[in-house]
Amino acid sequence: MPAPDLFSAAAQERLKSRAPLAARLRPRTLDEIVGQKHLVGPGSVLRLLVEKDALSSVILWGPPGTGKTTLAEVIAQSTSRDFHRLSAASAGVKDVREVIEQARQRLGEVGKSSIVFIDEIHRFSKSQQDALLPAVESGIITLIGATTENPMFEVNAPLRSRSTLFRLEPLDASDIETLLRRGLECLDQSATSEALSLLVLRCVGDGRQALTSLEVAAAIAGDDIISVTHAEAALSTSSLRYGRDDHYDVISAFIKSIRGSDVNAGIHWLARMLEAGEDARFIARRLIILASEDIGMADPMSLLVATAAAQAVEYVGLPEAQLNLAQAVVHLARAPKNNAAARAIWTARADVRDGLIGEVPPFLRDAHYGGSFELGHGIGYVSPHDDPTVKQQYLPDSVADVNYYRENGGVDE
Repeated sequence: MPAPDLFSAAAQERLKSRAPLAARLRPRTLDEIVGQKHLVGPGSVLRLLVEKDALSSVILWGPPGTGKTTLAEVIAQSTSRDFHRLSAASAGVKDVREVIEQARQRLGEVGKSSIVFIDEIHRFSKSQQDALLPAVESGIITLIGATTENPMFEVNAPLRSRSTLFRLEPLDASDIETLLRRGLECLDQSATSEALSLLVLRCVGDGRQALTSLEVAAAIAGDDIISVTHAEAALSTSSLRYGRDDHYDVISAFIKSIRGSDVNAGIHWLARMLEAGEDARFIARRLIILASEDIGMADPMSLLVATAAAQAVEYVGLPEAQLNLAQAVVHLARAPKNNAAARAIWTARADVRDGLIGEVPPFLRDAHYGGSFELGHGIGYVSPHDDPTVKQQYLPDSVADVNYYRENGGVDE
């Protein structure tokens, strides 16, 4: 009957018109995808596999808004295989097993294989990931997993080893501008060059954030041209991306910038962490470690500065403690660097683990109990307080010639 078909078509069109801008602009072909040329450009491995419908199990890994789900949607429209979608945020082991059983029946009945796309696969527990493994191994399903987290940590090793890892990179400024111009055309709206430049600047890396911000700015502007004021208002509603990988990557950049004596970079990464809501105590602890590991005796005051900043965080709290942390960052970045103390303890502990321990020399042993002298303990020890010129061997014989601490940071072999 035609009426229901017409009604369904009208409903679909209405839903499509109300969908978020990012969903309305979702590409249908590889050529429409913005960015990721290393994956979807002419001659790339992933493009060839998709075009030949010969894709094996893959993990798509990258920051939010880089096109992981988009790429999966394009594959869905390109493949002749059955395509099933699951979200790890809502699907359980039962859902996984049902999809696998459907794929098994389809393969047995008509010889048609299936692709299973799991968004946010890092949210799957070990048992859920284990439930996928037999079907992936046997070829009943081809898995496409999408994750914002490092799959080396979040995807089971057996499942990861049976999948090809493709890394999606943050979109660059030209990619974001291309998306924004497509968005303006879709919205049938205009924007000033200043407004576009601001959106590009603030949304580099995340295409979805750019389109969401544009859509909000367009709603604020109404029938007017989107201005910088509209763009600024829209951007204030966007949260800073800061996932688990960012936690580790940003703190790594923070420490390395201070180690490299770059004050501006240190302050920048500090600001990134504070704006993202990073635990200030965690930042302070890392500064204390850095003060001894990377500066040490080159500027002993640095440890006091870092410790004082940590105490300030406890006593004052944020937002005021940002001043104490910033002061510590400036001091530590400008301080001379020397890792001699750190290398000394690292090398000494390595020697101990390797068995270079030896016995405590008898003259250094405890002699504060009856009968100790009869054992030869403490005999021959001379206190430097009694004789400042005394020279004694305080190390065991096995490491007597080792020089662990070197002012230049080196250690004797």
